[in-house]
Amino acid sequence: MDYNDIARKIIELKNADMELRDKLIQNGQLGKGFNEKMEQLHTINAGILNEIIDKIGYPTIDKVGKEANEGAWLVIQHSISHPDFMKKCAKMLKIAVSESNASPKNLAYLTDRIAVFENRPQLFGTQFDWDKSKELSPNFYDDLKKVNQRRKEIGLNTLEEQTDIMRKQAKNENHFPPVDFEKRKLDVEHWKRKVGWIK
Repeated sequence: MDYNDIARKIIELKNADMELRDKLIQNGQLGKGFNEKMEQLHTINAGILNEIIDKIGYPTIDKVGKEANEGAWLVIQHSISHPDFMKKCAKMLKIAVSESNASPKNLAYLTDRIAVFENRPQLFGTQFDWDKSKELSPNFYDDLKKVNQRRKEIGLNTLEEQTDIMRKQAKNENHFPPVDFEKRKLDVEHWKRKVGWIK
């Protein structure tokens, strides 16, 4: 098995994702709902990565190197229209982390993202969204003290510090809160049902 070719392919997927994201930021389109082009690219990338995973298992650091391992996580993290794929990868990533072959931070982000989509409290406070006060805030989590302890254990800053960073980043990238908060909330719940995150 030529892992070098596979690593290159994964890095290509990641680069295509980041290039489209940058383009949407420049056009002021990022954050205005789930962009159709972005959803299409995420679906294509997830399909290709799924085929790779079926062949080689999870793209761990020892197989594909650090850059491609990070790239694979990014593709998984963005494949939000494919709950089964994300959950399958989360199980495999957990094993890879336990064998020191992937980043525990990446597992925290993926675990939280799945929890948020399933309307469960996140454990590490990595996922953010606009709140009623038109502020970017962490999605629902269980307990601030516990969240900060878990974050510390894997080398993340405090949730308070991260909230400041996320709010500054949103301003720099021209992200704005939704005009109609309640409508957006309903739209998100409808989307979660449509793709299969909730029933």
